[in-house]
Amino acid sequence: MSAAIDVRCVAKRYGSFEALRGVSLSIGQGEFFGLLGPNGAGKTTLISIVAGLTRASSGEVSVMGHDVVRDFRAARRALGVVPQELVFDPFFTVRETLRITSGYYGIRRNDDWIDEVLANLDLASKAEVNMRALSGGMKRRVLVAQALVHRPPVIVLDEPTAGVDVELRQTLWQFIRRLNRDGHTIVLTTHYLEEAQELCDRIAMLKNGTVVALDRTRSLLHRFAAGRLQLRLAGAPLPAALEPLRIAEPGVVAPQAIPQDVGESRVSLRVDDFGAIEPLLAALREGGCRIEEMELLHTDLEDVFVQVMKETR
Repeated sequence: MSAAIDVRCVAKRYGSFEALRGVSLSIGQGEFFGLLGPNGAGKTTLISIVAGLTRASSGEVSVMGHDVVRDFRAARRALGVVPQELVFDPFFTVRETLRITSGYYGIRRNDDWIDEVLANLDLASKAEVNMRALSGGMKRRVLVAQALVHRPPVIVLDEPTAGVDVELRQTLWQFIRRLNRDGHTIVLTTHYLEEAQELCDRIAMLKNGTVVALDRTRSLLHRFAAGRLQLRLAGAPLPAALEPLRIAEPGVVAPQAIPQDVGESRVSLRVDDFGAIEPLLAALREGGCRIEEMELLHTDLEDVFVQVMKETR
């Protein structure tokens, strides 16, 4: 069985700037796959190449076994993409928009499926409303419907819930989960890492146009410790022996940077297992640290993401 999406040594250059640097990954049919990375990592560039909107400088990409350049018609029929930007035609109603999109793929008499998509995205009441009269959240629902209207086996969601309400998120994920259960391959990019952790079977992380992590979600979480010990310390800076256990947290000032006479500082330390907690507390006491607050937290995907980005500078 061929992969749903196969990316082989893909590079994309804009003059001297390399947006992608030899990216290779394979997404299996029926997977729920997460593509994560900071802004500018190359996620949207990669999606544009997969969708045939941008040509790779080198390398090859196929969708359901169809090369996106040599067999572009079949590759595009196999793919539905929900873009980040709100792009719509202001002259048509929602139903007309979906009928026109169906026509792009040569599909006639598609109203039964259009009605089902509208119902599942809570758009049925807006079917005859002009696109320009919709709210931003409703327009984003229509973008999702357009990506699904030709029943593609592979669906790419590029920040689908950015700036939308909780109700849409819940409705969208219920429908997308159902499509995934029915065998559709889902590729998700998002900055809401809790969504990726809950939904995705496997995750690839990009940074500066390179894949810096690629594994099953559960394996990534296990690789970066069983948990973290969040502390509020006073009396002395963190002992040097415990520095390797520090977990970087945006906006948290390092304890060493705070003079002892100022008082308190916060720090998070990696805990590989519960048996490591007592030796860690003993080391803090020996170093003169007074523990004002302590909380044991489980590692989540945000912790993993921060750690991976830190280690690949």
